[in-house]
Amino acid sequence: MINRRPTRIAAAVLGTALAVSSFSAAHADTPEITPIEQIQGTGSASPMAGQDATVRGVVTGAYAEGGIRGFYLQSADSGADATGQASSAIFVYAPDEVSSVSVGDHVQVSGEVSEYYGLTQLKAGSVAVLDEPAEAVKPLAVALPASDAERERFESMLIEPQGEFTVSVNYSLNQYGELGLAMGTSEILPGERLLRQPTDVFRPGSAEAKALAAENEQRSIVVDDGATLNFTTSRNKQIALPYIDAQQRVTVGAEATFIGPVILDYRYDLWRLQPQGQVIGADDADIAVNFEQVESDAPDEVGGNVSVGSFNVLNYFTTTGDMLDGCSYYTDREGNPINVRGGCDARGAATAESFERQQSKIVAALSKFTADVVVLEEIENSARFGQHRDAALANLVNELNDEAGRQVWSYAPTPSVVPADEDVIRTAIIYRNKAVKPIDESVILDDPAFSNARDPLAQAFQRVGGNQNTRFLVVANHFKSKGSNPDDGSGNADKGDGQGAWNEARVGQAEALVQFADRLKKLRNTDKVLLAGDFNSYSAEDPMQVLIEAGYVDLGAEADSQSYLYGGLVGSLDHIFASKELAGKVTGEDIWNINATESVGYEYSRYNNNITNLFTADQYRSSDHDPVLVGLQLDKKN
Repeated sequence: MINRRPTRIAAAVLGTALAVSSFSAAHADTPEITPIEQIQGTGSASPMAGQDATVRGVVTGAYAEGGIRGFYLQSADSGADATGQASSAIFVYAPDEVSSVSVGDHVQVSGEVSEYYGLTQLKAGSVAVLDEPAEAVKPLAVALPASDAERERFESMLIEPQGEFTVSVNYSLNQYGELGLAMGTSEILPGERLLRQPTDVFRPGSAEAKALAAENEQRSIVVDDGATLNFTTSRNKQIALPYIDAQQRVTVGAEATFIGPVILDYRYDLWRLQPQGQVIGADDADIAVNFEQVESDAPDEVGGNVSVGSFNVLNYFTTTGDMLDGCSYYTDREGNPINVRGGCDARGAATAESFERQQSKIVAALSKFTADVVVLEEIENSARFGQHRDAALANLVNELNDEAGRQVWSYAPTPSVVPADEDVIRTAIIYRNKAVKPIDESVILDDPAFSNARDPLAQAFQRVGGNQNTRFLVVANHFKSKGSNPDDGSGNADKGDGQGAWNEARVGQAEALVQFADRLKKLRNTDKVLLAGDFNSYSAEDPMQVLIEAGYVDLGAEADSQSYLYGGLVGSLDHIFASKELAGKVTGEDIWNINATESVGYEYSRYNNNITNLFTADQYRSSDHDPVLVGLQLDKKN
């Protein structure tokens, strides 16, 4: 269930009163004043680049700390309307002088005009705060234009953005202090607020996919923090992250409302909205945006009398890095190891203490996940560490039962026949005893197609109290990922059509999966089949078409959300497909947005990464994929 509530964040609004600084004063002996609009010009670059100029204006944003090392200056009494063809504001690079000016000061600057990676600026030679008053700058109320050329008109100006905004990406929030917004709604996908992966809805390389990619670009804008800091470096970890803390999250899909003016800025090849001062912490006075707080304590109801879900447990390894030789680690701000970086077979937590934090979030999420049968991905294959193959899986089930206070959960045991060479991570299946019971033993698909992926695991179930007609088969999947682009002539290189690397391998895995399911239908005496898990393919991509052409129905296609976020675009890599014999018995579906939509800063792997403690033992960011859930109505009479 999702509950949305507004939260109020203080905004710094440019006042009408102008402060008089004692830094310096300029009077009648100043050189000729050049209008800022003349420096900006009407093109993408200043017509005066390389020339010296003297300008006057009102300071609208100042950044003595945080790396920007300058301030924004805008022509006095400007901003009332959007009729001007050139911007009336400019960035002043003044690392030595910026600490002596304040927002609202009337300032004269002399220096050289230049273009700094696309941003017109004045490199200050002298800065003087004027004694005489000036008319206040009026924030321009304007809908943000879509094109670069149109945005150039307002470069560096103080604006009040108009229209609807939705948080579209927060991945860089705990690193660079920035987040992305989607403006308005999609015209190509009517009513869609977020930015969709084109290949999640349209065939790769199609005109529709290309059009959606172009629209996504036009609808995107970055909200920055008035700084250029990298919060993952040792020194900057001591500075509180902007916008978020343990209680106040900035969630993808949340509504963003501007409650104060911001500056339209261009840095690092992107248009940005800068606050008027550096934002430090979640309640800084310079924050000019409200972010709707989105709470989700459980998935939506999906109906039926049996439910099945998929959950990626983010490298749940009871074998921690400190138990092995050769591991390297990601560390916290004090240098303590948190999770394994490489050098050994462990993939999860570095220490028992870190593992307990990881486990607390996974147990919290799975305990609230209402599925009766859950397909798991990225759980430890304990056989690789000299233990029983199910050791880590058994540990997770024990923890879930301890949390429930009774024996609620069981797992599908490893079958008698196991592939000789398996990955260090595996798929698994757990289930609620009172809802379903396993039929026969599980089966692992041992096929060359999965030599670079995790072998599918199948288990037949029957509803408790039901009969043969309530029997169904679940196959757990984790296909080859899109990364590590190969250059070996295998045909698996990224073709640039949106499907990423290893697409041919995933197609082969989908074909092998269909054949595996067909065999098991006969062996387990049921044609009701669910293919579930992390397929590492978006919904309209080639591997998913293999399953659809084989007669399977993508149940997640009916959900109103997606399971994954990458590059600011949402799409589903996690799916549950039903055979046609079972698809008609589906009563509902949901994608529970608790992971992909939250900042990575809340993961156990980022514990104590910043002076702001973001860790809580709850369901949020227990993984990087969102769980998928479907409901089934399985009756004794078919």
